[in-house]
Amino acid sequence: MSHSYELVYILRPDLTEEQVQQVVNKYRDLLIEQKAEDVQIKIWGKRRLAYPIAKHQDGTYVQVNYTGDGTQVAPVERAMRLSDEVIRYLTIKLEEKKSAAKASESAQADKAEV
Repeated sequence: MSHSYELVYILRPDLTEEQVQQVVNKYRDLLIEQKAEDVQIKIWGKRRLAYPIAKHQDGTYVQVNYTGDGTQVAPVERAMRLSDEVIRYLTIKLEEKKSAAKASESAQADKAEV
């Protein structure tokens, strides 16, 4: 069964635009190789970190949304953990969106139980 995932990672601030694009392409290709579908990438750009990470005050943020069966998460996170370019990453499984009709039905059912 396919689920939607969101991966956000932070790259070192000293990477050039070309290097950032190479890293983004590397992880996109890895996801596609792992049979991820509907891979969408948004590069947020360089931003100030909330706290220093590996002695860096800034980082380049990248958001990746994709659909997969869950087998993609471990290989991508392992590659990021071993990478010098990535200073932080987080993958979350997005909840399925309820349709408006189902949401109102469940709300009415909750009220009826009370």
